[in-house]
Amino acid sequence: MNIPYFPLSAQTAHIVHFIFEWLALIVGVQSYRLIKKHYVKNNPNSPQQAGILSKESFVVAIGCILGASIGNKLLFLIEVPQAWSKFGVMSLALGQTIVGGMIGGLIGIEIAKKLAGIRYSTGDLFIVPFCLGLIVGRTGCYLAGLHDGTYGVATSLPWGIDFGDGILRHPTQLYDMVWAMTMLIFFYCAYPKLKAVSGLSFKVLFISYMLWRLLVDGIKPVPYAYWFGLSGIQWACLLAVVCYLPFVWRDVRRLMWLKKQPQ
Repeated sequence: MNIPYFPLSAQTAHIVHFIFEWLALIVGVQSYRLIKKHYVKNNPNSPQQAGILSKESFVVAIGCILGASIGNKLLFLIEVPQAWSKFGVMSLALGQTIVGGMIGGLIGIEIAKKLAGIRYSTGDLFIVPFCLGLIVGRTGCYLAGLHDGTYGVATSLPWGIDFGDGILRHPTQLYDMVWAMTMLIFFYCAYPKLKAVSGLSFKVLFISYMLWRLLVDGIKPVPYAYWFGLSGIQWACLLAVVCYLPFVWRDVRRLMWLKKQPQ
């Protein structure tokens, strides 16, 4: 099984990666706008009926953007601490992490909601935009190959890919894309049942992605090993799961309770 790959020069790879980063952002934003419009149309009494430019939506968006921006850069420095010692503040422009952005965005949203007095869940509508954005973004990572840093370690499996250094590697970028597609199928089937508890679907997505990255990053080169040989991203995922799992379990118990109630 040969998966085609054509190595790009460093300059071309960075340009391609930059283009797909912005495409991922555009796809995510536009899909969120369409999904929210459809949701509000079918749920006119929902507290989320405010427009995307309303005060509440604006506060949530600011919290998400600020939190994600801080999170993805901070975790990148934790993942690659040698970048700071080598490049100083310029290292902030060298890389970012989806895990850091997701954790930071979640924290930013919750803080913003607390300050604005928003009590309802806003996460479920982000599931499809996140998965679609991840698929588009990882396409850019795959095309960038060795110049991106998201490839896997050497493998003897038949679908290993030579990204240009003569070594067959795990195409972990493609693994991420398959994970995102699997999540889209899962929530298409499961959301009608999970939606009884608002916010549960997003919590399941968040925990699933943290566990997935904890696993798949184990077959990626580790730029800096912390305790037990885990990378900074893996430790962040593990801590996120430990801290967030009680909230998931709380909502799962509520869902089970609702199912037992007479219809």
